[in-house]
Amino acid sequence: MHLLASHPTPPTFDGPEDRNGRRNHDEIRLWADYIRPGAGSYLYDDRGRRGGLKPGERFVIAGDMNADPLDGDSVASAAAQLLDSRWVNSTVAPTSTGAVEAAALQGGANTAHRGDPAQDTADFADTAPGNLRADYVLPSRNLAVTGAGVFWPPSSDPLSRLTGVYPFPSSDHRLVWLDVRTPRH
Repeated sequence: MHLLASHPTPPTFDGPEDRNGRRNHDEIRLWADYIRPGAGSYLYDDRGRRGGLKPGERFVIAGDMNADPLDGDSVASAAAQLLDSRWVNSTVAPTSTGAVEAAALQGGANTAHRGDPAQDTADFADTAPGNLRADYVLPSRNLAVTGAGVFWPPSSDPLSRLTGVYPFPSSDHRLVWLDVRTPRH
């Protein structure tokens, strides 16, 4: 199984040219091309071998992609390159109750979001861009998802001290987890 981990450029902190937004989109596109047979011919490794994964290879794409499929500052299609890929099993979106609670308590930018707040993985508070789904664990379509979640406990849970509220005791991003079952051969 291939673990494809990355942390694309945040799609912010630039000007009207949207250089970082476009860079974020293209860094995510690398994985979309790498997992799609025939699309990664421009990619090559240290030994000069070209292409991405072969058809049927198992993989998991993981990381802070800095791209929400519906909200925030990323190029609109950035996250969709993976979420809508026929090579990715995106049937299960990890969720948490803490994210829903945070979005409601913070209000602000979160009230105008189109995405389900239960799927948020990053707490950017009530200022723009609000809380977003920025972190992913995406398995290949030949892996069955048996469990998933985002570690973002609600404030009533004693473990919420580990994620907390701003200033965060750990990170403004939350741990995303996924359990998968590999097919038997």
